[in-house]
Amino acid sequence: MNETSPPPTFSRRELLLSALSAAAVAALPRIAVAQAQTNDAPPADTRFSNLLADFAEEILRLAPTSATELGLDSGARSALKSRLPDNSPAGDAAWAGQVKSMLARMTVLERAKLSPDAQIRYDSVFYAATEGVHGLRFSYGGAASGFYGGTSPFPVTQQNGALTAVPEFLDSQHQIANAADAEAYLERVTALARLLDQESARIVEQAGKGVMPPDFIVRTALGQLRDYRKTPAAAQKLVTSIAGRTKKLGIDGDWEARATKLVNTLVYPALERQIDTLAKATAKATDVAGVYRLPDGAAYYEWALKLGTTTTRSAAEIHAIGLEQNKLLQARIDTILKAQGITQGTVGERLLALSRDPKRFYADNDQGREQLIAYCNERVAAVRALMPEISHLGLKAPLVIKRVPPDIEAGAPLGYMNFPALDGSRPAIYYINLKSTTLWPKSDIATLTAHEGIPGHTWQGAYLAEHHAQMPLIASLMGFNAFVEGWALYAEQLVDEFGLYAADPFSQIGYLQAQQFRACRLVVDTGLHAMKWTRQQAIRFLSENTGRDIAATTSEIDRYCVSPGQACGYKMGHNEILRQRERAKLALGAKFDLAGFNDALVKSGGVPLTVLPTVIDRYIEGVRAGVRTV
Repeated sequence: MNETSPPPTFSRRELLLSALSAAAVAALPRIAVAQAQTNDAPPADTRFSNLLADFAEEILRLAPTSATELGLDSGARSALKSRLPDNSPAGDAAWAGQVKSMLARMTVLERAKLSPDAQIRYDSVFYAATEGVHGLRFSYGGAASGFYGGTSPFPVTQQNGALTAVPEFLDSQHQIANAADAEAYLERVTALARLLDQESARIVEQAGKGVMPPDFIVRTALGQLRDYRKTPAAAQKLVTSIAGRTKKLGIDGDWEARATKLVNTLVYPALERQIDTLAKATAKATDVAGVYRLPDGAAYYEWALKLGTTTTRSAAEIHAIGLEQNKLLQARIDTILKAQGITQGTVGERLLALSRDPKRFYADNDQGREQLIAYCNERVAAVRALMPEISHLGLKAPLVIKRVPPDIEAGAPLGYMNFPALDGSRPAIYYINLKSTTLWPKSDIATLTAHEGIPGHTWQGAYLAEHHAQMPLIASLMGFNAFVEGWALYAEQLVDEFGLYAADPFSQIGYLQAQQFRACRLVVDTGLHAMKWTRQQAIRFLSENTGRDIAATTSEIDRYCVSPGQACGYKMGHNEILRQRERAKLALGAKFDLAGFNDALVKSGGVPLTVLPTVIDRYIEGVRAGVRTV
């Protein structure tokens, strides 16, 4: 994989929780109202701003980790800092009530009376709430999945669940500045045990309905859980993080001993119960990979595809698009390979041969890992030099690049992003999985870094953080997968268009291979879940066409098995952005400014693809009217 994927999650509700990092920093919920009144907004806009501010506060109460992720867990929201999500039936009911209520309250507004910009926001929020309500049809996946742009049907997998999410969340995002913050940290460690038991209860409930992961997913997940349990509590990040940070800051208290006791007396017993529960509940799991096997599975996948792509394209249409674009991209790769004298075998075979050349990798040791991360930082610096031509926004976009924590890397995505806190307390963090440096040929790293870093996710998130006053808080609490990932794929293309690979043909091959990989995802995701492909069939197609080894493609296919539809958002989003760019070029002729178009996308804050044409209509109208937008 050559790009981001969703980070390990607490629940389906938080699948793309950090996909957008926009909003107001102020602690008061009515900041949007104040802004609207200051700008002499129409009365309808003010009422709408009030409503969106209410929505945001309601969602934060249901998603307390969101407040921490966005740096909003202080002041009036400080009580949220000690909480984790509620994944009990009561918590599910609260989310079901939330999306129903939001939709009902929006329906009574008169959209036609809103300003054009407010109409775009209305359409985006309405889309999310509507899809959340549609998801109530299913007994798995989560009522709020529509609001977070994607769904996963199983509570615990190799990449989902409390144990893969909470320890890293507490270490990297829960800020500790004083004793109260440390106490809140320990309360969340206590809550982790409760969350594990809630997941265990859901595992049993779902298994009774025939809803469980495939057996190969269960084996990986159980292996991770058991490995975690083998580690002494005192060595766990749950303990070492609070111990190290409180010691460094001189915060008095027996934090290490207290955290160790909580892990030993609460977390580990709950983890043991979860291991036992998952093993017993899935004893009859099969190797059928697709969600079509689940109750109402065909309809569920149709909904998952709509969430993942924000289009109404059918699985058959998406499958065909993937096959066609794979052929086109293979032809471009073939031309470059031949120019390098590499002519024997299919494109996939030649790429696979390249992937086995040890000269193309950093040493598979700690020194090699350090060199790889240093190279990522070099690529970020190189792209920063291009940014004045790509964007007029002039963002600072601070970024830290880290290794995926070793204790979760076995089941973690190969790369993912945590966006910055809105209060500036934490920069964007781009994680790269370095379980083995052989996952990353040197020629692939520039494209990965364009996707995760600049001008990809980091740049989009930086606008939303650095221009928070222009966006309501609700924008940070929903994510549209196809836009977010489509923008990052488009960002990969931009750096190629601006010459980053002009003297580096193998990195250009890496870029095209990454694009081709996303086209193949359209094929294998729909193949698994709609066309009843086997896991091995999907692995073989992905490996043979993209030239990636079996270990890497197996990890990818397993990801698609537990996050149906999500992987289709990347290329579908990219395709639509390119379609809109061509439309804008045709409409504006000599007035078209690429950086201005790019900025219009970023400044939208992220919208469903069904709403994107309206965003570009506004951009075209503004250019024609001579309106300066930056």
